[in-house]
Formats: sequence, structure tokens, C-alpha cells
Amino acid sequence: MRAVEITQAGGPEVLQICERPMPEAGHSDVVMKVAYAGVNRPDALQRAGSYAPPPTASDLPGLEASGEIVAVGAGVTDWAVGDQVCALLPGGGYAEYVATPAAHCLPIPKSMSLKEAACLPETYFTVFSNVFQRGDLQAGEVFLVHGGSSGIGTTAIQLGKLFGARVFTTAGSDEKCAACVKLGAERAINYRYEDFVEVLKAEGGADLILDMVGGEYLPRNVKTLANDGRLVQIAFLQGPKIELNFALMMMKRLTITGSTLRPQSDLAKARIADALREQIWPLLEAGRLGPVMDSEFALANAADAHTRMEGSGHIGKIVLNVSGG
Repeated sequence: MRAVEITQAGGPEVLQICERPMPEAGHSDVVMKVAYAGVNRPDALQRAGSYAPPPTASDLPGLEASGEIVAVGAGVTDWAVGDQVCALLPGGGYAEYVATPAAHCLPIPKSMSLKEAACLPETYFTVFSNVFQRGDLQAGEVFLVHGGSSGIGTTAIQLGKLFGARVFTTAGSDEKCAACVKLGAERAINYRYEDFVEVLKAEGGADLILDMVGGEYLPRNVKTLANDGRLVQIAFLQGPKIELNFALMMMKRLTITGSTLRPQSDLAKARIADALREQIWPLLEAGRLGPVMDSEFALANAADAHTRMEGSGHIGKIVLNVSGG
């Protein structure tokens, strides 16, 4: 099969087309013929050499995809050859075929294309587990989403609004801020000339913050949180190390937590998939929310997709057209 491999740690140019053996379906796995693969920040981190795949995962990048099941392993009863699904992947999505646990597959929502569905798993698994399961967002709470125009951000804004929160967000241009407001944000803060700490303090502080920036945002987030507020950290675009005075955390009774998705057990991911299927997929089926699409690239142009993502000019999701359809 054709695939895109990381030839060495480095920039987008290290992504090169190659030939690889087709994967086989292990016990409880399925093999999918990939139609589209989502492009995500962890792919770029892996490419740069700072986010190694788990020992049992493919070395190929790609953590989400959509397509058709072409093989099922022993013990698989929920899916059959010919079913169209989208799936969270342990890796290997930048390829014509990929294997993944059957329990991490979800049906293509009605009226949604394979292209759109490829953008759901990594983003929705991440947002749902961190905002609602870990962050315990409640209706009426003030919810601050950093990076609101990203795939994660656009999803978090929609879900927060849909579940009754007051959603605030940060973004780096007026165009991005306008897109966030259109998705349901009460206020979008252009971080280039506005201070999100002061904006949120005027609202009484944030009850929950979802942050992927880290760095100097960490102490500012602590200042932004209301009493008993929660900070959920899911990435560190500005780095994971910072000096932080924990006295304010104690005085305000704050909770600081976070997670990464890929290292979690297959069972943990399967439980998230079950919750999504029950609570979120009906909303997608009804058209009440969905992915914001930015751009599409051919599999052979994966380097261009990474350049687009790392240039931070995109709004929403970037996909690879693997099947060429």
C-alpha cells in the first residue's frame, strides 16, 4: 500500500510517500480502507521527534480516519466487512489501509460525508473526555477555550454552547474571532491586542479553561479562573515548564488537571467511544453541530498539509484525501 512515512525528525519536508505492507487485523481489530485522514497537531509533534508513538503502534503518522472496513479480526462482532466508519487510530492514518481496535470505531453520522467524518474522532474524543468527563462543564458556567479556531477549539465552542455554557475564546486574528462567534462563542478575544485575563475577570472569572498553549499562559490561566475553577491542559504549544505560584491555587480552591489521549489504554478509549455514541452522535446526526472544514490535500502532499497547519492560518480541520475520490 501507499503511505506517508517520517523519514527522519524534522520539518514537513521529511514526510515522504513510501510503500508499506498492508496491516492485518489482530484480535478485536478491524482493517479500514482509508478514504480521508485527519491532520492534527500530534502528527506534527511526532514528525518533529517530540511525540513518539506507543511501542505497539504504527510508526506512520495519523490518529483519525474514515473509510470502509475490509477485514475484521477474531472477536469482532459489532462491525462487518463493508461497513463505513470513522475511527480513532493508534497511528498509521496516513496510508491507504490502517488497523485499529474495533471498539474505537464509530458510524458515519447520517448526512455527513466521509471527508467530514474523518475529522471527528481525535477531536471529539479529546474535547468530550477533557471538557465534560474531566472538566465537568455545567450549563451556565463560564468556559474559556484557548485556540478557538483550531479543530479542538471549534469543536469545544460548539459543544460548550450546545450544553448551555457561556463560551469565551481566544484567537489570533479578527477573522478567526468572527468565525468563533459565529460558532457560538459569546465573546472572542484577539490575544494580539486584548488581555483575556482582564476580559474574563470582568465576567467574574472562568469556571473552566481548556488550554493547549501552556507556557506563559499557565499563570495567566490561574489568575483568570474563578473560585473553585478548573484548568484542563491538553497540550503545550509554548512549552510545559513555567514558574507558578501555587498559593493562588490554594486560595481560590482551583483544580489543575490534564490529559493526553494517545497513551491511554484501549479500554479507556473504548469507554469514551461508547459515551460519544450515546451522547454526542445523536447531535451530529441531527445536524446540531459538526466539523469546521479548512482545507484538503492529497496523500502525497502531506507535507503541504503540515505547512498549512503549522502556519496557523487555518480555521478548523485539515484532511488528507487518501483514496483520491
